[in-house]
Amino acid sequence: MEATLNAMQKKHNSKHLRALAVVLPQFHPIPENDEWWGKGFTEWTNTAKAKPRFEGHYQPHIPADLGFYDLRLEESRIAQAELAKKYGIYGFCYYHYWFHGKQLLERPVNEIVASGKPNFPFCLCWANEPWGRNWDGQNNKVIQEQKYSKKDHLNHFKFLLNIFKDKRYIKINGKPLFIIYRATHIPNVRDMINLWNMEAKKNGFKNGLYFLATTGHAFYEDPSSYGFEGVWDFLPYIFSNNTLSRVLKSSKDRVSLYGDIVKRVLETYPIPRSFKKYPGICPGWDNSPRKAKEAFIAHDSTPDLYEKWLAHVCEKFEPYSKEENFVFINAMNEWAEGNHLEPDLKWGLKYLEATKRVLDKYT
Repeated sequence: MEATLNAMQKKHNSKHLRALAVVLPQFHPIPENDEWWGKGFTEWTNTAKAKPRFEGHYQPHIPADLGFYDLRLEESRIAQAELAKKYGIYGFCYYHYWFHGKQLLERPVNEIVASGKPNFPFCLCWANEPWGRNWDGQNNKVIQEQKYSKKDHLNHFKFLLNIFKDKRYIKINGKPLFIIYRATHIPNVRDMINLWNMEAKKNGFKNGLYFLATTGHAFYEDPSSYGFEGVWDFLPYIFSNNTLSRVLKSSKDRVSLYGDIVKRVLETYPIPRSFKKYPGICPGWDNSPRKAKEAFIAHDSTPDLYEKWLAHVCEKFEPYSKEENFVFINAMNEWAEGNHLEPDLKWGLKYLEATKRVLDKYT
């Protein structure tokens, strides 16, 4: 038994993994959200007013240690990063919103770059889908459309260049990591990637950029043919696209047991791929605070189940190189989707403690 444990520990120690936690920046008011949703709207608005929809349904999720923070404040951004670092998270992946030259929720990242604080690695994921009123049931009404053009691609890159040059920005073999959430939405995405790589090389990144797409919104074939290095196994698509759920008659919500989903993942992961696929994991999922009906709810998530899932993924994932060793945890702070590592009143620090126990084996 002792020899087996020593062999397992040796295997763990030989494999270095870096966990990236996804950060949603919608925790400060902006004029557009004031107009669309009401004065002072932030992600906390839906989080705090959520109600249980069935017996035993855990809602609302109320923040503990960090409180109802405002990401316009440097102190809040530093506290968020320090908490993540303390529990083994390597860096953050911030959502980035660019709509043909118009930005939304850009202030936190812009101020992180301008101030140099917090001193914590980060990258960006372009959430390039149009915004609609699906939160209040008006699924077909677009309130911020998304358009694409070669000129805009060039302008977008020029804006991002200063961020890519930040010493904290995550790079793989010198290539800034950039993720596109819905790659298939971009017409001729290969042309965009070629353009950005050409501009990157002109501006000091001799190897270009390191592009990832996300599963669920990516390609059925090898993404490298479009210029991507690989994919991030983006969850929680598995929660909303599975046969384990039951549908509530009253709200048409789809409810699955988190434990059933974890069991299925453990039985099927890893799925062989001919291209690079970075694993992802969710501590939970429940977007009923955002949706009046047809929500997806992964019911009864616990730190123990989450830890089992993370441990399995970390054990099975074999990094593609010393720098291609990322595990994505979605998310740090998706509070209105019941999907957060940050402490709440129910579980406190237990999800973060579980994260550290697993990741400490691979540092």
